Amino acid sequence: MILNLVTGNIFLFVTAIGIVGNNIVFVHFIYSYWRSAQKKSVHLILTLLVFANTIILLSKGLPRTIATFGLRNFLDDTGCKMVVYLERLSRDLSICTSSLLTVVQAITISPRGSLPWRFKPKTPWQMLPLLLFFWILSSLKSINLLHYITSSRKNTTEAAKNNHYCSFQIDSQKIKWILLILMAIHNAMFQGAMGGASVYMIFLLHKHHQRVLYLQSSPLHKTLPEMRAAQSVLLLMLCFLFFYWIEYLFSFLSNSLLQNNFVMLNAQEFLTIGYAFVSPFVLIHRDGKLISCKFWRKALRKCLFQ
Repeated sequence: MILNLVTGNIFLFVTAIGIVGNNIVFVHFIYSYWRSAQKKSVHLILTLLVFANTIILLSKGLPRTIATFGLRNFLDDTGCKMVVYLERLSRDLSICTSSLLTVVQAITISPRGSLPWRFKPKTPWQMLPLLLFFWILSSLKSINLLHYITSSRKNTTEAAKNNHYCSFQIDSQKIKWILLILMAIHNAMFQGAMGGASVYMIFLLHKHHQRVLYLQSSPLHKTLPEMRAAQSVLLLMLCFLFFYWIEYLFSFLSNSLLQNNFVMLNAQEFLTIGYAFVSPFVLIHRDGKLISCKFWRKALRKCLFQ
């Protein structure tokens, strides 16, 4: 009982603070995008990313908090289908947009005239068809799960063991393996693009660092905004890969060696929302404007008096 109470409070804290952090970043990027004379594609992608992360926290963190406090049968079949679908959709969108963010940022800092630089989007509106495609792809990929999602009301014994509020009932092993293979292909494709772009960015940042060391005595040298943005994106991607693969490891252990282990199951659930919780604070830490009272006063004044 005490362990459930402590776990529930942890999930509540992480979910609430994560939603607040993502909303701060979301408002900042929306304001910066519409007010800036030079609109950036990265801001548009980051806006969709923090939106997806907010949905993850609402569809995963909030129900998990309620279930951990003991109210497990609060969703019927329709509610379960909606919550789990939104969770899967937002997680797929998070992977897609994180991958796209890395690739676009790598292209942005590419040397002028290089092959990647030729693919640099001239306006953020060129990103909209691609973002729409990711949304449709994620929607279609997640919709096949609706048939197999049911409320834990139908299996109260299993729900009591692991605090699950919804369950998957896939009778056919063949269908289960098909779904797992499709999910693996999807994740491998986008993480492959993310990894390749990250390695390329590390190479470019290393070259930039060597150039800075060479020009260190010059009073004119400074870190370019594009390079600082690339460092922020790279840190964001490292966080994503950390949470993804640690969650994958915990998922494997909880499904094979440590089945129905309370600590393992809750640690896996926390890792699921870990990236959505941490990512806005990585951006806030890297972008001084997000914690600047002057920026928020100026934004509020313009919203009220224009």
